[in-house]
Amino acid sequence: MADHSTSHGDTFSVPQLLGIDPIWIATGILIAVYAVLITEKVNRAILAMLGASLMVLFGIITQQQAVDGVDANTLALLIGMMVIVGITSKCGLFQYVAIKAAKAVKANPTGILIMLTLITAVFSALLDNVTTVLLIAPITLLITEALETRVFPFFIAEILASNVGGTATLIGDPPNIIIGSAADLSFNQFVVNLAPISAICLVVLTGIIYLMNRKELASIPKSASERIMGFNESEAITDVVLMIKSLGVLALVLAGFILGHGHGIQPGTSALAGAALLMLLAYGHQTGEDQSESVHHIFGEVEWITIFFFGGLFVIVAGVEHVGLLAFFGEKVLELTQGDMMWTAFFIFWASGILSAILDNIPFVATMIPLIESTAETFGGKDAIEPLWWSLALGACLGGNGTLLGASANLTVAAFAEKAKQPIGFIAFAKIAFPIMILTLMIANVYIWLRYF
Repeated sequence: MADHSTSHGDTFSVPQLLGIDPIWIATGILIAVYAVLITEKVNRAILAMLGASLMVLFGIITQQQAVDGVDANTLALLIGMMVIVGITSKCGLFQYVAIKAAKAVKANPTGILIMLTLITAVFSALLDNVTTVLLIAPITLLITEALETRVFPFFIAEILASNVGGTATLIGDPPNIIIGSAADLSFNQFVVNLAPISAICLVVLTGIIYLMNRKELASIPKSASERIMGFNESEAITDVVLMIKSLGVLALVLAGFILGHGHGIQPGTSALAGAALLMLLAYGHQTGEDQSESVHHIFGEVEWITIFFFGGLFVIVAGVEHVGLLAFFGEKVLELTQGDMMWTAFFIFWASGILSAILDNIPFVATMIPLIESTAETFGGKDAIEPLWWSLALGACLGGNGTLLGASANLTVAAFAEKAKQPIGFIAFAKIAFPIMILTLMIANVYIWLRYF
């Protein structure tokens, strides 16, 4: 392996001092963080912050490179939507939707699970998957509480559905936004190329979820379903004025997601602007002291563990990327395929699928983009490499289902589970999700072959 380190001028560098290639130290930090994370003995935010700090303290990256490595748009999107969801939940809208949804399937537990799975997938295609799970998770907790059953199978289904549904469109999953921007691919191109396979994978996923959980859900007593059917959804709405304000702001934010991309406005900006506007509408009439208390309370509902975990993880991946580890793997992929377009597409697809399950798919995709762009000359121009972009998008989005760390939506749902004192374990999730991810990747691989080769 060549020396991939970049000189930091005269700054102090531990790798230089010890005579060790920085690639080994960065890889060591990454492996150590993941190894401890899997044991679940240390909180994930502590681990990520510690790993990020070590990247800077060991001189792998500078303070500025660490700051640049953080995806501020993702963090802004998460914080903004958590604030909006926190305020909206106060008016009883989620309880209303929960009761309506449950009654539509006669409060049948299996029916509720399948419907929530499908709703999550469709919303993830139209919004983005993080926003969707932020809206669906509170509803799910309310329903499972009424059914007196575990939230685990419901949350697993929603995580998997959010990533499969998010695959279908340009705005559905953050990696698609990054790829669309870099390769100049339109919203319609994403729908035409990725929506068909997304729909196929969703049908397979729904079938698996039904088969896996039908026995457990069938054992829920009829009295729980009858209790839900007895609920009056209109009574759930406690503050009509706040509900109207919340829905208005939510509509503006969604318009920002759909229209903002073409005007250089990132989803994070739309989410934070919406959060600020809704706080103003909800608390603007209060006295200064009451206003401070309300804002303090709503900020307390933001899942800061998730936010700090992401911040740290972005810095760790920035360190690994900086020493050239991701680029090294990318170059090896192209070497192995020996300039064959089909095998390059398959390699990119499987590499992005497996590695996106281990690393967060956003920084991984950002690293792969320049590598794919560099193949244009070999394969005959910008238009000729389009199948490689679809392979990358499919691999990264579907691969995000492999572990809890694979996608932003996974950790967002895990944060809700933790808050509800029903934590989703790293191993427990991977046991179910990883085989399903491999199956969807195999189906998508056949699709790539039939569609492009």
